[in-house]
Amino acid sequence: MDKLSKVIALANQRGGVGKTTTCVNLAASLALQKKILVIDMDPQGNATMASGVDKFALKSSIYDLLVKNQDINEILITGTECNYDLLPANSDLTAASVQLMEFFGRELRLKKALDKIKDNYDFVFIDCPPALNLLTVNALCAADSVLVPMQCEYFALEGLTDLIETIEQIKGSINPNLTIEGVLRTMYDSRARLAVSVSTELKKHFEDKVYRTPIPRNVRLAESPSFGKPALYYDKNSIGAKAYLALAGEILLKYEGKQQ
Repeated sequence: MDKLSKVIALANQRGGVGKTTTCVNLAASLALQKKILVIDMDPQGNATMASGVDKFALKSSIYDLLVKNQDINEILITGTECNYDLLPANSDLTAASVQLMEFFGRELRLKKALDKIKDNYDFVFIDCPPALNLLTVNALCAADSVLVPMQCEYFALEGLTDLIETIEQIKGSINPNLTIEGVLRTMYDSRARLAVSVSTELKKHFEDKVYRTPIPRNVRLAESPSFGKPALYYDKNSIGAKAYLALAGEILLKYEGKQQ
């Protein structure tokens, strides 16, 4: 059967919303059934470390692909402990935003490289940095859709406006097929009145784009990256691991329903 080959960028210019946590945990959950690639586009390299790969010991990284045009297959780490493949990142990537300014077609560097291998995968997840810079633009130009993780807090909706404007700009110029994949409520506490009220607002704005599955606050989810593992491999019975498995099921249902 052909691969789905869906490229999904995880983006939110606010830090601390569970973007990297969502990237590695959703990837690990889907990797139980599907062929998955994770691309770390954040100079912090947290998705790399949370996948059990030491960002300080990399021979080459996504920086070498973007700036030095190194072949994508030379950078690709296949068969991580999490059962997905990885294009890793480290702090070298910090300089890429500035260095990319020198190149013609700088927004499409990732897309052109990814086009060579994306058909080998069902899902490609790109972990964007918490900024609307050239790294995020590269991710959005390479993606089919954007998954937006967000906390249900007071300023959350305001923060979304800038991201949606950026998506619309890229849609209008470079990537006309870019869509919002979904909005994911993270660190969710159904007992908090504010969380419930922001959640209601989100559903009003985004309707069926809001995933039914919210991701609860969970100690195990917070601990697992320091062990270089997604929650699924750290404590598969934790509510965090179960929530990401449910989210993976929701996403599979959507795409496999479309295929039939």
